[in-house]
Order: sequence, then structure tokens, then C-alpha cells
Amino acid sequence: MNTSQLDRYTLKQYTRLIISFYGCLLVLSIFQYTTLYFKGVVDTILSMSLLIAAFHQIGYASLVGIILAFPFNFWENFRPRYGFNLVFVLLILLLIIEAVLISYYCTALVPLGSDLLGYSMADIKMTIANSGGLSLSLFIGIVVIIALFFVLYKITSKYYHIISKMYPFTIILFSLFIMTLFVEGRPINQNKSQYLALNLYNTSTEVQAYNSEAEYPLIKSQPVANVLGEYFNLKAEKPNIVIIMVEGLGRDFVGEGAEYGGFTPFLDTLTSKSLYWENCLSNAGRTFGVLPSLMGSLPFGKSGFMELEKYPNKLTLLSILKNNGYYTSYYQGTNSSFDNIDRFLQSENVDFVLDKSGFGNNYEMQEKDAAGSSWGYPDKELFKKSMSLPRNADQPRLEVYMTISTHEPFIPPQQEMYVEKVKQILAKGNYDRNVRRVIEKNDNVFASLLYTDNALKYVLEAYKKQPNYENTIFIVTGDHRLIPIPQRNSLSRFHVPLMIFGPLVKIPKKFSAVSSHFDVTPTLLALLESKFEFKMPQEVAWMGDALDTYPKFRSVKKIPLMRNKNELKEYLSGEKLFSDGKIYSIDENMDLSTSLGGSKAEAELEVFKVINAYVTTNNKIIPDSLTIFSLPTEKFSDSDIVWLNSVYNGQNPDSGFLKARELAFDKKYEKSLLLCRYILSTAPSHIDTKILMGRINAWIDNYEASIEILQACIKINPDYIESYSALFDVYFWSDRNQEAINLITLAEQNSSNVHEIDDKIERARREARKAGITASN
Repeated sequence: MNTSQLDRYTLKQYTRLIISFYGCLLVLSIFQYTTLYFKGVVDTILSMSLLIAAFHQIGYASLVGIILAFPFNFWENFRPRYGFNLVFVLLILLLIIEAVLISYYCTALVPLGSDLLGYSMADIKMTIANSGGLSLSLFIGIVVIIALFFVLYKITSKYYHIISKMYPFTIILFSLFIMTLFVEGRPINQNKSQYLALNLYNTSTEVQAYNSEAEYPLIKSQPVANVLGEYFNLKAEKPNIVIIMVEGLGRDFVGEGAEYGGFTPFLDTLTSKSLYWENCLSNAGRTFGVLPSLMGSLPFGKSGFMELEKYPNKLTLLSILKNNGYYTSYYQGTNSSFDNIDRFLQSENVDFVLDKSGFGNNYEMQEKDAAGSSWGYPDKELFKKSMSLPRNADQPRLEVYMTISTHEPFIPPQQEMYVEKVKQILAKGNYDRNVRRVIEKNDNVFASLLYTDNALKYVLEAYKKQPNYENTIFIVTGDHRLIPIPQRNSLSRFHVPLMIFGPLVKIPKKFSAVSSHFDVTPTLLALLESKFEFKMPQEVAWMGDALDTYPKFRSVKKIPLMRNKNELKEYLSGEKLFSDGKIYSIDENMDLSTSLGGSKAEAELEVFKVINAYVTTNNKIIPDSLTIFSLPTEKFSDSDIVWLNSVYNGQNPDSGFLKARELAFDKKYEKSLLLCRYILSTAPSHIDTKILMGRINAWIDNYEASIEILQACIKINPDYIESYSALFDVYFWSDRNQEAINLITLAEQNSSNVHEIDDKIERARREARKAGITASN
């Protein structure tokens, strides 16, 4: 064996380098938390947040180890020790960069990300210098971390007999890196170098920068045509509007010529009694996009409008009708915090929201799935609950529903009965072999369709007994096509029916021209504005225009389609569809064929992406002057944000609530209230957090605020017993015995779990007797 072979460094030395690198990263993380602790930003050094940081540092070290393994081997084979020296220097440089970025974070309390592109080095140096002598500390810290790297490398030589068992090392590193991708992180516990690199990469690979002179490119001054006027007999009073968004209701299941027809008999009949658009497109392939598209004709943002961290100024049907005297309400049987629906509705100042928590004890939840959980209340229960609520005959109403029963796991009430009906329909139907096989394999899906169809029949009959039914416009559409059932093409998942009907419609008519959900709000407002004195903004920024009422097939609109969150890959331009890099032509059956001719669809999609990103990230949909509701938003200082991230990762409001409760029990009331406010800024319907805020206010003798919070909780969630429990305590502590007696009746009427607070009810009665107040029971 020659000298060069003996001098060549191997995996042994490389492994020790990477482990020493990770050790230094861990020390830097501890330094960060220690600095923030002594600055009073975080409460403790040793915490779950630090553990998460250590885990993310493993991921970063593993990634670096994978990448540098290749140059290490190459240069060692080329010339001994060159690879080792190269990696050694690179790791030192990476540690210096991480130390600088952590120092910046400890000073600015925000990590350096893609915003680096917007700052000069002078700006960054000034920020660091403003910490008061941090430059010297940073220099000393860099010297210490380099020395530590040397020390750790020396120490690892004593333990290589353990390290050597980790072969093949690169596979271990790759596995560790993949594992860390599944651990949610916040800026405080993420590796700062990786955070910066990812942000710079995302910024550099985004669509080209917006460079038009138009500050608000979506603004339209030309009014939307009133295409519905000739089909309606509007009365002197503003009509009620009821919109039902049906989960998974694709055109493939409804109406004449449906591929999987026969399982929505009521809706099939309704198509012949409606203004019916058989070729309507939802603008998103999942539920996350239906509310902003249908109710607001809004752009998508990066991952769907409701996922935006801060909503830009906007106009929607909800806000405009509310501004014109309408009572606005929203109904669904599931948790409204899913997909940030609650936050979106709150931003539109909706008057009433019913979700899973507000049903009471007279309604049965959907059966639990295999995992032991239930989505919430099935469609007919949702409609029953809605029909039980009082309605003011003197005020026009906008009522919006979102159904759920035609969603996984597809377990409708009376499932066996509906499955048997599926078999009967299948036996009588003239289905081809492939369709028949799909139906047989997915009988629970088609049973759910039958159930929802029956529930829709129930609610539309029930509306005939509601105030001003004769002056009501109904709209039914799907949010997207059912995902589990095989699709014919990439357009199928967006292809949904749209029906507008009710006593005010003169004559039914079918339209075969292509329109989209973007067109619904502009069309409805054009109809209303033509008849009534309507306060309308002078300019609007709709993504759509009037619904196309051409009776025969045609496709003349430009329609962007977001398949999933972060997947904006389809764009319809006239009769050409751009999808996944290919151009297709569409025909009257909405079938696709490869297009041989050119199309501008791909270029138009790229232009749209630029505008979509610009208007949603820079608050450039509409100016402040056109905004109807400008709700106050919670504001937190940079110091608050760092502390909040250290105790709560923002992903699970339940875990945030538990931490807030722990802080409250430790009598750290200000910190607990801060965390509660933060939780509710992202999950405004989290009832336990609201109740905790009510209790804390009572503990600091702010009884009026406490009572106001808890009464609002009961109004929104009348079945939830914890709200009553907390309010009984507050009434007891503040000697409000009459209010406590009145609360007993309310609790017994609304909550199915009132027996859980029998002791507090008895205490209220006992205190009332002492005060000479006679209890009702």
C-alpha cells in the first residue's frame, strides 16, 4: 500500500466532521434561547421549542452531510486530504453564517429570509449594530464556535467504535433529513441558514415580478351586464338569496347525459325547473376554493385565498349585501375552522355562523369513521337545524350552506337502506360495464349522493314554510367533483352543475355555454342593482364577469383553475385548455382532445400567476376607499411574536390552548391572554380559548368583559356546556344571582350535557334563595 493511500481520509473522518458540525449547531441553538431568555423574550431555555430546534438542526446537518459527501470523496480520490480540508473549511463557513443569522434574529426578532433581497448590507449591519455592542459579541462567538468545532472533532475520535456502526452513513443522514420534514417549525426553532436559503430559492423561482403600471390590475370600471333580468319577476322588496354548495357535486352525477346519472333524482328534476348551466366550472378542485370564488370572485393567492396570512382588501357578495340591509348567515355541519372558513367569514362581518359546535342535543352526528372520529352533522341534520332557527320577515336574508355528507368517509345515515337503493338503481339502469364496475365498487359514495339528494329535497320543501319564500332566489352548485370516482380528464374535477331557481324565475332554461363560479357574484349583483337602490362600490375587481347565457355550447371565457393548494396548473382560454404542460381542445361534452393548433393559454396562465401573486401579497385587489368592512386585526410586537413562537407553533390551536391554560393556572395572566389572542387571530372559532379568556378576565376582576365574552360563546355555541359552566362561576363570584337563575333555563333548553354542571346549577339556586330570589325550578 503506497503512502497516498494511507494518507487518504475516509468515512471515519467525514462522519466525525458532520457530528461535530451538528454539535456546534446545537450549541448555537442553546445560545439563541439563552440570549432570548435573558432579553426577556422567552420564558425558559430548556423547552419543547428547543427540542424541536435540535431536531431541525439534525435535518440541516444531515442535508449538509449528504451534499458534501460527494465533493469529499471526489477530492480525496483525486488528492489525499484535499476533500477533508475542503469540507472542513466549508463547515466552518456554514457555522459562521448560522452564527451571524442567529445573532441577527436575536437582535431583530425576525429571521432573515427572502426580504434580504430588499435590503442593502448597510441596512443589515445597521440593524445588528443597533443592539449595542453585538458586533464584539458576535466576533467572540465565532471564535468560540470554531474552537468548539476543533474540540468536538478531537473528542469524537474516542467514540468512533460506536459511530462506525452507522454505515452506510449517507443513508442514515438522508433518513434523518426526511424525518425532520414532518416536524412543523417556526422561525425561532428552524435552522436560520436553511430558512434563508429556502426563502431565497422560493423567491427566485417564483413567477416574474409584476411590472405593469396598473396599481390595481383587477379593477374594472365597465359594469357587468344584467343577463338575468329577463328571466326574473322581481318584487318591490329585495329578495332573499339562499346558496347551497354541495360537497363533491360534479356534473358527471347530475342532469341529462350524466356519466354516473340516476343517483340524484331530485336534482335531476330540478335542472328542468331552473336556470341551469350544465357546463359550469368550479375554480378550485377542492373545497378550499369555493367560498372565495363563488361568493367573492377573488383570486387564489399562493395556496388558496383563505390560506393567506393576511387578507387583502376585498369585496364579496356577503359584505355588499350586508351593507345593503341583508342579514347574512352561514351554515355547515363541520368545524368552521377547517380551511380557515371562520376567519374568512369573520373578515366579512357575517351576522351568524352555525357550525359543528352549535347544534344542541336534538341532532345526531354522523357516524364515526374507522379512526373513531366524526366530521360533524350530516346534511339533513344541518338543514333541520337551520329550519329551526327564527327568521325576521322584515329583513332580506343571504343564507349560505356547505354540505358534507358526500365527502369521505361516505357513511350517510341509514347507509344500508341507501346502499340497497343503489343496487336497485344499478339493476334497472343502462350503464356500460366500466361505469357499472365503478358504482359497485363505490356503493357507499353513491349511497351518500342519494342521501344528500333527499336532504336537498327536504330543505327546499321546508323553505316554503319560511318567511317570504315567494321572494326567494335559490342557487345550488357543487364545490368540485367527487374525487374518489374516476375522472374522464383533467377538466372533470372542476365540472359542476349550477342551478338558479325559485318562485321569482319566469321560465326555466338550460345554458350550455361555459361559465365559472367567478361569474356568480357579479351576475347576482348586476340583477339586484338593476332593480333596487343599491349601495355599490364605484369600481369592482371581480375575477369573473356575467354568466354566459348562450343556450348552445361555446367557451369564450378565460378561467384559471387551481387543482389543489399550491397547484395552479390549469387555464381555460376559450376552447383551449392548458393542463400540465399540454394544450387540449374542449368540445360540447367537455371532453378533451390533444390540440394541434397553437394557444395563448400557457402564456395567459403565466400572466395570471404574476397578477395573482402581486394583488394578494401586496394588498392590491382594491384600494382602501372601496372596502366595505375593515375589521380590526390583532397586532403583535416582534418581541411578542418571538415569545409566542417559542411556546406555540401555530399549527394546532388545541395545543396552544393547553399552553395558555397552563400559563393562566400559574397566574401569568398577561402572557396567557396574549397567547389566547394569538390563537384566536388564526382560529377565531376556537371556543375553549374564548372561554379561557372569559375566565381569566374574571380572575383579574374584569367581570363585565368576562360576561360579555362568555355570553357570546353561548350565543354562537349554545350546546357547549363549558360556556355555561364558566358563566355560572363568574355570576357566583360577582354575586349576580338573578342572572345565574336565568342562565339555568337557557342551559337546560340548549345543552345536551347540562347534567355535567348540576352542582353549579344547585349552587346558583342556593345563592338565589339566600338573596331572596325565587328560582323558576
